[in-house]
Amino acid sequence: MVRTRPFLALTATGTALALLALLASAATQKPDPVLRDLLREAMAESTSFPDRFDAQVWLTDMALRLGNQVKDPNEKILILTQVHWEANRVGLPPEIVLAVIDIESAFDPYAVSNAGAQGLMQVMPFWLEEIGRPGDRLVDIKTNLRMGCTILKYYYDMENGDWVRTLGRYNGSLGSRAYPEKVLSRLSSRWFQG
Repeated sequence: MVRTRPFLALTATGTALALLALLASAATQKPDPVLRDLLREAMAESTSFPDRFDAQVWLTDMALRLGNQVKDPNEKILILTQVHWEANRVGLPPEIVLAVIDIESAFDPYAVSNAGAQGLMQVMPFWLEEIGRPGDRLVDIKTNLRMGCTILKYYYDMENGDWVRTLGRYNGSLGSRAYPEKVLSRLSSRWFQG
């Protein structure tokens, strides 16, 4: 099954040209060297929970919110555990990461977008080559979450904490509010702990 990344609403006559321009733009952009170095460092770090008790409370709550969207209980715990760790590792709220995953891939680790982005957080494959890890696989949950959270945090810092701009940049739709509003709506309706 192939899932696609949501694109901006386009007029019927301009759809093909706009999609070609978007894909050509993404393909010709040179990777940001600072982000490349952050991804390289992130992929070299080990993983573990800093506080097991807090993690267990969070995992229980989020597993209930996730429901049956991920059928395999082992995969569900793996995803939630890794989201908790990776989000906290880079200083992001884990719930925003869950909202991004919910919108990007609907928790399908094998999702592939029309632009070729892969996995839970829809990471572009060229990053693996850029950081010297061409043998890694973006459908691997741990790899995808490590890279996706690092990228999301980089854009969050770049945009000085502006989630609308951060999410637009992450999705490649900077300037449009459609994708950021979708993620933020999912955050408040499903993942926010209030």
